Amino acid sequence: VQLQASGGGLVQAGGSLRLSCTASGMITSEFNPSDMAWYRQAPGRQRELVAQVTSDRSTNYAVFVKGRFTISRDNARKKMYLQMNSLEPEDTAVYYCNLVRNRDRTQLWGQGTLVTVSS
Repeated sequence: VQLQASGGGLVQAGGSLRLSCTASGMITSEFNPSDMAWYRQAPGRQRELVAQVTSDRSTNYAVFVKGRFTISRDNARKKMYLQMNSLEPEDTAVYYCNLVRNRDRTQLWGQGTLVTVSS
C-alpha cells in the first residue's frame, strides 16, 4: 500500500491550492473504514496536524486553518483532498497525507508535497 500526495507548488499569499492523496494497492473494503489526515512540517519545526477526516466523514481542523482549508475524501477513488484558500506565508511547509488502517491502527504516510507561499 502506498499513499501518493500531489498538488503542492508555489503560490502567492491569498492564493489557493488543492492537494490530493491517493491510496494505491489498498482494496475499497480496507480504505473506507480508515481515518485520514493531512499533516505539515515547516523547516525547523515539528510535524503538526492540519486536518482530519474520519471514515464517517467527520472532520476536524487545526485552529490555524479553520475557515480557510477544507478536507474531503472520495472513497470510490480512494482519494483524500485538501482545498486550501487564503494561503499565508506561514502555511509554507511539506504537506503529508496520513491514513490509519482500521483493522490494526497502523499508520501509513505519503511522501509529502511542498507548498510554498510567497508574500
